[in-house]
Amino acid sequence: MNGVRHALKGKANMDTLVALSTSIAFLFSLFNTLCPGFWLGKGLEPHVYYEASGVIIAFVLLGKLMEERAKNSTSSAIKGLMGLQPKTARLVTDGREEEVPISNLQVGNVVSVRPGEKIPVDGTLLQGSSSVDESMLSGEPIPVEKNAGDRVLAGTINQKGAFTMEATSVGGTTVLAQIVQMVQSAQGSKAPVQRIVDKISGIFVPVVVLLSFLTFVCWLVIGGESYFSYALLSAVSVLVIACPCALGLATPTALMVGMGKGAEQHILIKDAFALENLCKVDTVVLDKTGTLTEGVPVVTDSYWISDDNIRYLDVLYTAEQKSEHPLASAILCWLEESGAKVCEAENFESLTGRGVRIQVEGVTYWVGSQGLLDIFQAGIPEKVRKQIGQWQE
Repeated sequence: MNGVRHALKGKANMDTLVALSTSIAFLFSLFNTLCPGFWLGKGLEPHVYYEASGVIIAFVLLGKLMEERAKNSTSSAIKGLMGLQPKTARLVTDGREEEVPISNLQVGNVVSVRPGEKIPVDGTLLQGSSSVDESMLSGEPIPVEKNAGDRVLAGTINQKGAFTMEATSVGGTTVLAQIVQMVQSAQGSKAPVQRIVDKISGIFVPVVVLLSFLTFVCWLVIGGESYFSYALLSAVSVLVIACPCALGLATPTALMVGMGKGAEQHILIKDAFALENLCKVDTVVLDKTGTLTEGVPVVTDSYWISDDNIRYLDVLYTAEQKSEHPLASAILCWLEESGAKVCEAENFESLTGRGVRIQVEGVTYWVGSQGLLDIFQAGIPEKVRKQIGQWQE
């Protein structure tokens, strides 16, 4: 039907050859079935070619089915991206919370987000503080600390604290929605090779039809009326064999599958042109955490100021076991391999975004980032600073 529609518009494509060849074979077979006496009266056998039409159409439809399956596979990746955004949100009005569909939210609305929930829209944090998992958008495995005035994005996950936010982008204007739209438009874009195929089709199809007609005429001239069936079958064969169905299916199918697989792995391809030109790239510069790695932090090295570090391993193990920070799990794995054990802690306090405080046998220990040391203005030995500098490089 696609080939017929193009023919009625005065255009030709690969389907035109299939439609023309199968129609000729079917109509000729139908004529021979209804009027066999026309050929029998001339001493000729009324051949039919229904099976040829059926087999040709079956193979073409099989190719179309494979293409549709590739499209469905790609669409599932888009649905996965769309599934990142929650269906409802807690709208705050006059101090009261009301659960509403996110389609009802407008710019300027105040929304409440609880721990463990997905953020419904893009916005600015008004009250409260928390850490937000933005790995589904940024690839960064470590949650980002958010305080009043910071921007939060739809689809990201609130980790610990509850907060209220003001919606700044809703619906199709959110960052997540724009990513989905980009993936969808990328799948509909045409690569340069597809444009070449479309141009060739406009010239190729009329030439093939002409060659098919010449084949039919030549066999009639050579064999006369007795060769009519053979001439017609030869003409149909030229139409079918010349149809480069693979050329029309291979490129768009490969592009759609490639973009869909990329979306599943959180690799967003802007358009088909970019994907096709990827084979020409000889140098790639990456500065994104988790792009080449698994996105899971591990301890690769350690440095102790003194050799008497064995007694501190148990303290560190106890402190990190109570911590909720993503890096704590990596340190715990390393400590378990080192044989560290849990010791009795008298007191524990978590300092959001900085570290933890723990008291063991009357001694207070602070475990955290360099920012925690800066708060207490703790002095760092020069040799330790050099080691930190080497790791940062």
